[in-house]
Amino acid sequence: MAESFGSDPDRYDRTRPRYPDALVQRIAAACPGPAVLDVGCGTGIAARQFQAAGCDVLGIDPDPRMAGFAQRRGLDVEVARFETWEPAGRVFDAVVAGQTWHWVDPVAGAAKAAGVLRPDGRLAVFWNVFLPSPDVAEAFSAVHRRVLPDLPRNPWAATGLDAYAPFFTRTTDGIRRTGAFTAPEQWRYDWEQSYTRDAWLSQMRTSGEAGLLPPERLAELLDATARAVDAMGGSFTMQYAAVAVTATRTDGRGPTDPSAAGPRAARP
Repeated sequence: MAESFGSDPDRYDRTRPRYPDALVQRIAAACPGPAVLDVGCGTGIAARQFQAAGCDVLGIDPDPRMAGFAQRRGLDVEVARFETWEPAGRVFDAVVAGQTWHWVDPVAGAAKAAGVLRPDGRLAVFWNVFLPSPDVAEAFSAVHRRVLPDLPRNPWAATGLDAYAPFFTRTTDGIRRTGAFTAPEQWRYDWEQSYTRDAWLSQMRTSGEAGLLPPERLAELLDATARAVDAMGGSFTMQYAAVAVTATRTDGRGPTDPSAAGPRAARP
């Protein structure tokens, strides 16, 4: 699934939602300086927002297609998995990750972040969480039940913060296990975005689930979803919660080598 996101980086960058400026600015203001490391930067959506907030951003992404797109947009990006990336002595004021930390080992990732953050530097990982209205959730869930009844997971059957709770829990536990951060906090910013039918279908094509479907099944899903949006009047508003799990690097060194942070947790 992770490898599917780079199949059309232009569409991904164009259609994926941004993050609330208030969240980005709060993270930037809570850091001791402007040097930001963006883990799993993708096409640079979050990185550009942090640049606009006055930060100097280095991106890391394991997919050369996504990294190449970001580089063509003027971002400094290195191709690597975060857990095995070589910082070469560099240190940062913040390590951030937008919509990607669930692809990072939560224990090894937090330990690696501790190792590249200066004291009082901030780790902040965040997600945009769908909060659809009951009508929208049921309409999209019904489409998946009808078109893809054999899939093990209907992404609209359980939405909202409860669906993301395992990500938040694993992230919080990983940070605590390093012994190198203050107690993790959650910061939440609610926002909304209106979608036309075509805009929603274009974003759907960038989802992990869509990347795994054969072309004919994806076409059937998109067609059924288009009819569902048409039944809503051709557009709808999606509510989001942007949630960050964040903590500050303490002066105590703690274990910063991933191998010292305990056994590797299973990937979600």
